Amino acid sequence: MVQELADAGDVPVINALTDRSHPCQLMADMLTIEERFGSVEGRQVAWLGDGNNVATSLIEAAVRFNFPLTLGCPDAFAPPADVLAWAKAEGGDITVTDDPQAAAKDAQVVITDTWVSMGDDTSDGRMKTLAPFQVNDELMAEAASDAIFLHCLPAHRGEEVTASVLDGPQSLIWDQAENRLHAQKAILAWCLGAI
Repeated sequence: MVQELADAGDVPVINALTDRSHPCQLMADMLTIEERFGSVEGRQVAWLGDGNNVATSLIEAAVRFNFPLTLGCPDAFAPPADVLAWAKAEGGDITVTDDPQAAAKDAQVVITDTWVSMGDDTSDGRMKTLAPFQVNDELMAEAASDAIFLHCLPAHRGEEVTASVLDGPQSLIWDQAENRLHAQKAILAWCLGAI
């Protein structure tokens, strides 16, 4: 629907969030990573959980910003095959695994999202299937010693992430949330021709 709106309109249409992708969130994420490390290029990034709209936009960002991305997802909740095929065709360094520890191994950035998005049905065994992909202290110990944790919020403590990680010293969720404002202002300024 967003694409149809953009095709029919003569003004910019910004995808703030769809079931398919969440590019505005990823702009804030990239800003947060660059604030911490100076550049996202070449940084090892790990995604844990559902291959949802945020994961789709993260795959696109990995291609555009040139960083290796490993997605730890159960097979039943893998990212869309067409997005992975696009990333491969574009030369992206994308790996998908059903092993959460392997996904987090040596990552400098660990990212997750809620397991139940708006409109998702939990009767499909989603919670049980995703449980091994919870970001907890043990999983963060697999990541690089200077790794950061990101989550686009709202978070469900005890589900996709433990409170000890979400509120811990590696978590940059509040910087990330603030950067949503700055990233969206920049997108609007670009659309309006101000930059």
